[in-house]
Amino acid sequence: MNDFGPILILMAVSGLICTVMVVGSWVLGPKKLTPYKSSPYECGVAPSGEANERFPIKFYLVAILFVLFDIEVVFLWSWLTVFQSAPLDYQIFTGLAMLVYFAFWILGDWYVLKIGALDWDEAASLAPEKYIDSSLPAFDPSTSLTPERVAVNS
Repeated sequence: MNDFGPILILMAVSGLICTVMVVGSWVLGPKKLTPYKSSPYECGVAPSGEANERFPIKFYLVAILFVLFDIEVVFLWSWLTVFQSAPLDYQIFTGLAMLVYFAFWILGDWYVLKIGALDWDEAASLAPEKYIDSSLPAFDPSTSLTPERVAVNS
């Protein structure tokens, strides 16, 4: 067996597991769909609202900021373990590089706080013209143009 044998075996086993899971869920899954079975599961609570509900952009912004500013700590841990027993020239060079990194990190945190990216109170950050006008009728999905209604109307 060559050098790639274990990798090929791992890929084959992974593919087999994925296939078994997909086929197994199809074979063992519900055959007769009912409204109860096809409704979304929300932690044991009856579903509420529509499936096409909009998420605030702040949710995605905070998720991106989490990736940018928190996940790097994992890489810092491995650097610190090597830093302790490294030669002096490596410690000086990487120590200065980490100081530059932390300066950018602190500058990024300051900027995020300055622009209010973590402020979840949208009433304070939305301009008054962006508020929903309560005098307009509410959106009714049954009156929207579906392909069937377009065919009937034309």
